Amino acid sequence: MNFQAGIAQSLDNLSKRKLRSLLTMLGIIFGVGAVISMLSIGAGAEDQALQLIRQMGLRNIIIEGKDYDPEDLRKIREKSLGLSRRDVESLLAVTPNLKRGAGKKTVKTYQVLSGHRKVDSRVVAVDASYFSMGNLQLVDGSFFDHQEEALYGQVCVLGASAKQGLFGFESALGKTVKINNTWFSTVGVIADQNLSREEFQGVKLQNTNNDIYIPLSTALKKLEVKVLESELDGIILEVESELKIQSTTLVVSQMLDKLHNGEPDFSLIVPEQLYRQNQQTQKIFNIVMGCIAGISLLVGGIGIMNIMLANVLERTHEIGIRRAIGARRVDIRLQFLIEAVTISVVGGTMGVGLGFAIAGLVVYYAGWSTIITTWSILLAFGVSATIGILFGSYPAVQASRLSPIEVLRYE
Repeated sequence: MNFQAGIAQSLDNLSKRKLRSLLTMLGIIFGVGAVISMLSIGAGAEDQALQLIRQMGLRNIIIEGKDYDPEDLRKIREKSLGLSRRDVESLLAVTPNLKRGAGKKTVKTYQVLSGHRKVDSRVVAVDASYFSMGNLQLVDGSFFDHQEEALYGQVCVLGASAKQGLFGFESALGKTVKINNTWFSTVGVIADQNLSREEFQGVKLQNTNNDIYIPLSTALKKLEVKVLESELDGIILEVESELKIQSTTLVVSQMLDKLHNGEPDFSLIVPEQLYRQNQQTQKIFNIVMGCIAGISLLVGGIGIMNIMLANVLERTHEIGIRRAIGARRVDIRLQFLIEAVTISVVGGTMGVGLGFAIAGLVVYYAGWSTIITTWSILLAFGVSATIGILFGSYPAVQASRLSPIEVLRYE
């Protein structure tokens, strides 16, 4: 039997019974649409998570100081002085897998201004290596370096929103910003950071757009630090290899516990572990959505089998005539199998369109990122064709087993 002629005949049979064919395809359409949309949401979520982890640093260990009310803080300070530069130096000295470290301190401000413009930007004092460890990118100028930090340089780097608020569309390089009562010269502007969400795996993400960065040494020397405040409120440590993150995290935790006399006034955040947790959550989501899509495809397959069995009964006379004039059983079997696969593939094509539509609606209404990949479309077509073969095989075999004499007598 000619394969192309079989497809043409299958399409002709479908067009003669448009409504019945469409109803038969519904299960396949919804199933494939669910597969495409599910995979697109999953791929978008994974890409989004990877971007967030890259911003946090896949090989970083982040240490954050905990906030306490004044009464509790006074008791804690009897045992621990909080996070400090001594912690960074000690951890780097005794932990061989650590490549480098940087401290940060959020500065308490009552005014941040330039000329007649005033902003409510957050001022963050950091070590010079913080910028590369935090994966911050420049759009103008440069970051301050270790030499400027050692000389207590009064320089600053502005986030995108802070620069816009202080200087508008003018260049900020070389211009001064007054933080409390101290003037700082602008040396760089950080690229706009488009965070897709404010939290990731329960960890609050800090948008740097409204931040102003100054040298940590300068802040500790020239700006006021309140009594009982810790020297730092955060530390970033970079591990040499991703394979050593888990063991290094354990050593860091034990070291900090000793340095702080057993006082748990800090928390550890490991981006790599957060990413793995996100992958596990995503895997569960994919399994649940896959089951839903699988049920739709199963219903669609049953519908195909049902309609193909009905076709066998309706076309009994046709089968008898074809067998009588020389058609082989394999020709009859192939013809009905082609029709079943054609129904599946046409339904799969419509399902791909539905999947694109669902993904677009998710982006428009929910604001989620979706990515439709080529392999997901190929998978959807493959699944729909497989459904046609599996559920069309039985009706095709039944049709091929009909005896020409019995069929013609039946008619």
